[in-house]
Amino acid sequence: MATLADPNTQFTQLPHPSPVADADRERLIADPGFGKVFTDHMVVIEWTEGQGWHSHTLGPREPLSLDPAAAVLHYAQEIFEGLKAYRLDDGTMALFRPEENARRFNASARRLAMPELPEDVFVEAVRQLALADRDWFPKVPGGSLYLRPFMFADEPFLGVRPAKHYKFLVICSPAGNYFKSGSPAVSIWVSGAYTRAAPGGTGAAKCGGNYAASLVPQAEAIARGHDQVVFLDAAEHKWVEELGGMNVFFAFDDGRVVTPPLTGTILPGVTRDSLLKLAREDGLDVREERYSLDQWRADAESGKLVECFACGTAAVVTPIGRVAGEDGEFTIGSGGPGQLTSKLRERLVAIQRGAAEDRHGWVVRLD
Repeated sequence: MATLADPNTQFTQLPHPSPVADADRERLIADPGFGKVFTDHMVVIEWTEGQGWHSHTLGPREPLSLDPAAAVLHYAQEIFEGLKAYRLDDGTMALFRPEENARRFNASARRLAMPELPEDVFVEAVRQLALADRDWFPKVPGGSLYLRPFMFADEPFLGVRPAKHYKFLVICSPAGNYFKSGSPAVSIWVSGAYTRAAPGGTGAAKCGGNYAASLVPQAEAIARGHDQVVFLDAAEHKWVEELGGMNVFFAFDDGRVVTPPLTGTILPGVTRDSLLKLAREDGLDVREERYSLDQWRADAESGKLVECFACGTAAVVTPIGRVAGEDGEFTIGSGGPGQLTSKLRERLVAIQRGAAEDRHGWVVRLD
């Protein structure tokens, strides 16, 4: 039994009848890619109206039993998070700003009329799973354990109202690089026919529906030979918002750094917030303001825009080299990683892995 910050909340640890054999595990994590390999265990916590959160367990990862009338299948009450456990230089593991993921998770829950999970329970659930499956940590460069907390409504009913029963789970996946290795920068396709989110919608919530809506334009981007899609605003179709799963930054020759503001249609990324703080610490003129596609093209062609990069938990910091759309394409800077992009990535990764001073208390050691 592992006690949380709340002494009344405990996790029951269930024995695993058949964990993956050591040799098979080593083979799987030798080249795990991203999101394809999963560890032995998972966390499950239930919520029932009138009772609250209960039945906290850490046990074997196994298939779920779901009634065909489960509310999530019909009304899409589902949210999730993504964060990583890193290996520090001293061999121990740590999480990076997990309390921010907990806060964002609850913000998503409020938007989708779902119960909020105490932040300390969220963090403890993630911590326990990462420690239980520490042997799955991949030895590949940049490797990590990617943790996926999520919650869904499993009450069987047909009717448009918030469900009365939910399950919160955490699963874990050994992860390598998000994008294919060997590519100096990614290529972006501008979606002209689709938008990711509209004012008043769920753009600021991390829910599955937002990502489902991005799959067609993302497939369109890949079919045209690009790595990712970038969305414009829903009202005027001119302002750059974010990529399919990442925030975006622009760096100029006069030292300015710009990223689209959080207006309710953009996911407030933890990596985004961290980079804003690091850039401001370096004395850069960092602005959260709207930036149009036309200006993006003009600044790239004039040389005013020297770098552009995307960021997120999975991809960390990824340079954008080329942008294309129905009206043609343009290259940013040299088409490869820029100095600021590389510097910010190196600083962030160094903090995450314990190789640099953590002035903000962002790193949470697991053991």
